[in-house]
Amino acid sequence: MKQGIYTVKSNVKIANSVYKMELSGDTDGLTKSGQFINIMIEGMYLRRPISVCDCENGVITIIYKVVGKGTEAMAKMEIGKELDVLTDLGNGYDLSKAGDNPLLLGGGVGVPPLYLLAKKLIAEGKKVSVILGFNTKDEVFYEEEFKALGADVKVTTADGSYGIKGFVTDAMESGYSYFYTCGPEPMLKAIYKKADTSGQMSFEERMGCGFGACMGCSCKTVTGYKRICKDGPVLEKEEILWEV
Repeated sequence: MKQGIYTVKSNVKIANSVYKMELSGDTDGLTKSGQFINIMIEGMYLRRPISVCDCENGVITIIYKVVGKGTEAMAKMEIGKELDVLTDLGNGYDLSKAGDNPLLLGGGVGVPPLYLLAKKLIAEGKKVSVILGFNTKDEVFYEEEFKALGADVKVTTADGSYGIKGFVTDAMESGYSYFYTCGPEPMLKAIYKKADTSGQMSFEERMGCGFGACMGCSCKTVTGYKRICKDGPVLEKEEILWEV
């Protein structure tokens, strides 16, 4: 974990209630896709954990959805604002298990970390397929960015207003070598049940400290309790125990 001051380079709305922010600063420790940063916001007691969408040349790209006071404050931040940020957090995805044609599935704000993952996998020569799931057409983002990387992309919307009607599992087809996913827990459960290969799941969990000290984001696995912020947020399919 590192702590530093990062400067807002850009902050723009890219979909309904969804914003893309670029932060300039030290990026040396962000080596894996699936890692996250933790941002201090003035007047807020807890930092806001946000997954890393992209990271290169001293710039961190994050995508966030306005869902409360913290993200509302972020949406109003202007270019040049300096932020206290914890970086290099989380274990990230393990690319060594991907096989030749991995499948990436993202739901809503679970989409961003898959972008850097796709970029890394394609750089290794993998044939990457991506399924992006949203509620409705005006929430869709990053479809063209994934296509520009060279990925095969499908989009689903729950109301059928764009792409395939339904959820990401409705667009899943057999033939992939491995899967990676990030999104809300109901989506992860559905993928867990339908997937016919092993895979890795990144969990969106409410966090206190963000670096393993408070134990507030612990979850039960086959090997005992793990902290989503420190031991995760990525867990392997076989170690997950779903609460019933």
